[in-house]
Amino acid sequence: LFQVAALERQIFDFLGYQWAPILANFLHIMAVILGIFGTIQYRSRYLMMYAVWLVLWVGWNAFIICFYLEVGRLSQDRDFIMTFNTSLHRSWWMENGPGCLVTPVLNSNLAPEDHHVITVSGCLLDYQYIEVVSSATQIFLALFGFVYACYVSKVFLEEEDSFDFIGGFDSYGYQAPQKTSHLQLQPLYT
Repeated sequence: LFQVAALERQIFDFLGYQWAPILANFLHIMAVILGIFGTIQYRSRYLMMYAVWLVLWVGWNAFIICFYLEVGRLSQDRDFIMTFNTSLHRSWWMENGPGCLVTPVLNSNLAPEDHHVITVSGCLLDYQYIEVVSSATQIFLALFGFVYACYVSKVFLEEEDSFDFIGGFDSYGYQAPQKTSHLQLQPLYT
């Protein structure tokens, strides 16, 4: 579920040329793969790394929510943080949201030479809220994953501490054979 949600997010960020989220999603996909590997291979360090990444992932998604809701000094109209200030692209959902009608504005002096101005109307849900719901879903999944990673890592660490080597300090009353004063030789057949 984590991987599917991350891939969905990656696809729509690629379609909207959102380079900062693309990079963050790529790192998240790698962390999810390492978390799955850590679970399968009983590696608690990979799970702890995954848990630390999820804390950063929650922070990133909280920033995205604040960005799209324009909390504080953040503004979508003047800040192009999501594209690393390389282009004027916006979220893919801006033009392709459910029920949106896109109308090009012809002969507009507001657009740079290589862009066009459009008006978007009739959307059932504005693109900002779609991005906020997507980020909130990622936060919910990350919180669930964090609890899971911490619990499974704790279980793995407890199993490592309780491991008993054969003939070690076990509680089953196993006694190692006593040394005898002479060695009994057995014939060797070749």
